[in-house]
Amino acid sequence: MNRRKLLAAAPLALAASRLTATDAPSAAGVAKPSHKYRIGVSTYSFWHFDQTTDIWRDINKCLEAACEMGFDGLEVLQVQMTNSSPAALRKIKSRAFTLGLDLMGFSTHQSFVFPEEQKRTDNILKTTQFLEQAYELGIPTIRVNTGRWGTSKNFDALMANRGIEPRLEGFTDNDGFKWVIDSFEKLIPEAEKRGVIMGLENHWGLGIDVAGVKRVVDAIKSPWLQVTLDTGNFLEDPYDRLAQLAPQTVLMQAKTYYGGGLWYSLDLDYDRIAKIMRDAGYRGYISLEMEGKEDPLKAVPRSLELLRKHFS
Repeated sequence: MNRRKLLAAAPLALAASRLTATDAPSAAGVAKPSHKYRIGVSTYSFWHFDQTTDIWRDINKCLEAACEMGFDGLEVLQVQMTNSSPAALRKIKSRAFTLGLDLMGFSTHQSFVFPEEQKRTDNILKTTQFLEQAYELGIPTIRVNTGRWGTSKNFDALMANRGIEPRLEGFTDNDGFKWVIDSFEKLIPEAEKRGVIMGLENHWGLGIDVAGVKRVVDAIKSPWLQVTLDTGNFLEDPYDRLAQLAPQTVLMQAKTYYGGGLWYSLDLDYDRIAKIMRDAGYRGYISLEMEGKEDPLKAVPRSLELLRKHFS
């Protein structure tokens, strides 16, 4: 045996010497274990922007439910918080720790699709505040948006038009992308300073398709702006599109629609999606966004069972 083969064989020989005869691996060798994903739940799964009741608006109530249901972590919807003071954030962080839950995502809202520079500046400052809140909570990534033209009457009208809306008169998509890219360039130092990755979601507006998301992320070329991948925001032929964004994904949001969706329902093949993510080398969190009308106390555990089946 030459020196190279001897050195390569030495660790295996040492390991084998520590096994009993009944424990010894077969001649085929030790199988490589597959990755087991950690699964969290977004507080949005409980609340759904429901202004008629505040029963699920309390983040600590969502933490308790996530723990009881067996999740590994919680993603916080920023707009759901009624108190974002440092003291309130530390209370949430402390409670999550005592429950054994990771705070693993922070979904925020902003828009940079404005001709007025002051409006873009206001949203840059707002997003900087969100980055600081995530830092206080110990959350490593926040969901961010490009924003949209704002020409739809309301969100219901936007959804009725499948997320598509007219541009502002006199402006083009090129104008909008320039505003978005310029704004994120200003936010990169703020994200890096706090160690919080911004994940641009395939959401409505300029980020409605793969090309829009990649146009922004690839223009910035920074590890501090990557992708938050939402399985429910490609309304047609989602799988090839999900695969295109999977290599840049830092957090995957998994939609379910038990009881029928609030605006629409998709029949998503999570076995296929899990394979897409594994093939792309994704090892991060799966964050449940249950967007159905069924009682979350029933639909959220059902959703966890579905995701465990495909991502375990």
